[in-house]
Amino acid sequence: MKRDDAEILREVQKNTEMAMKAIDTISDKVYDDDLALQLSKQSLKYSEIHNRAMDKILEGKAEPYRTNNISQMMLVGGIHTNTMFNTSTSHIAELMIQGSNRGITDMCKALNHHERAENISLEIAKELMDFEEKNIERLKKYL
Repeated sequence: MKRDDAEILREVQKNTEMAMKAIDTISDKVYDDDLALQLSKQSLKYSEIHNRAMDKILEGKAEPYRTNNISQMMLVGGIHTNTMFNTSTSHIAELMIQGSNRGITDMCKALNHHERAENISLEIAKELMDFEEKNIERLKKYL
């Protein structure tokens, strides 16, 4: 597997792991049943995309993304801080939209820095970005 393909797939793994962790952390603070269902569906799709990226990395005998515990702790701490005094549906939707925007930005950077990546890694990355954009549109109704 080419280095650029592996880097793109690792970025997909990182992005989806962060998204799943964020949803897992914020889920117990969601009191709107529709939003809770939306977040559960998102988590399931993130898991599917993550697994596709992992399968391709393992097929190519490349090194998978290793979770950074400090980043995970910062994410969880940031969510708890941001929801300490405000757990409104609107605020939670806003936080999730910000996370999706950050994910899109990180994927754009990865794609720009790894121009030699080929079809399958690009396809998975673009699927993730499209999914993030759809999530933003779906979450806007909760603002």
